[in-house]
Amino acid sequence: MSNDPITFQPIFMERPWGGRRLEMLLHFSLPPEKKIGELWAIVDRSEAQSIVAQGPLAGKNLQELWTQHREEIFGKAHSKNSSSRFPLLCKVLDAAEILSLQVHPPEALAKQLGGEAKTECWYILEADPGATIDVGLHRGVTREQFEQALQEGNIESTLHRVPVHAGESMFIPSGRLHALGKGIMIAEIQQNSDTTYRVFDWNRKGLDGKPRQLHLAESLASINFEDYEPSIQSCDQSLIADSPYFQIEKWTLDKPRLANEENNFSLITCLTGTVRCGTQTFTPGQFFLVPASMQEPLLIPESPGTTLLRTSLK
Repeated sequence: MSNDPITFQPIFMERPWGGRRLEMLLHFSLPPEKKIGELWAIVDRSEAQSIVAQGPLAGKNLQELWTQHREEIFGKAHSKNSSSRFPLLCKVLDAAEILSLQVHPPEALAKQLGGEAKTECWYILEADPGATIDVGLHRGVTREQFEQALQEGNIESTLHRVPVHAGESMFIPSGRLHALGKGIMIAEIQQNSDTTYRVFDWNRKGLDGKPRQLHLAESLASINFEDYEPSIQSCDQSLIADSPYFQIEKWTLDKPRLANEENNFSLITCLTGTVRCGTQTFTPGQFFLVPASMQEPLLIPESPGTTLLRTSLK
């Protein structure tokens, strides 16, 4: 194996709420004339696999790395991890329109509901002036009031809607009602799950021209109705998320810094500026994996104001 980080081929997902910012702002080459809502940067699922882009492992998928090269790439810290798949999924989302009002099932209910639990974290890469997100409920809203508002078409009156700006972040535990607003691009780090229960989709039609499926029974079972008015995390916060599933730190680089702890790996997301690792240079919106076996896994800033997210697996 070379003494370089591992990069993967991007996977682009068409979504009815998607746009073209991944091309305009992050300079990815997108399929023409499609609404691209999601870039799946690092994924190990049956329906989508990250493929190594270059180097000695080129052509191998993330599942093969996780099962066949566990200790070498991910480190001794994870040699006994019981997960059959790499436990995280990393994305960039471009919301040209508001996403559905949705919830992910909590651990205790996920299997019963036929889904997978999902806790995730959003880091705001770009936000139009006046952009907002919906997270949680207005203080005091009951389940009964929420259901009544849903039936009456007045659901927005129950939601905690807050303005957001680039550099802020939001932790979304399973059970938290949420909707990413129009004009926002985020980096999203999450559990390896693709279960989303849509509560309401603003009467929008899907890519097939039909109304999108809602999951009301599953949603109402999953929503935490005591989750009132969660706070946005500020731009200057260095610990973005510390959960049982992942830890995310924001680093500002003014000098070289080691990416990894001993016998462990890290996932890096370039936010601003330019960062070099090994022989490769990365720009905003790019993800890469720094393997545990890499000698001197230095992150070297190559422009002023270089910032990044460092994600590690608990």
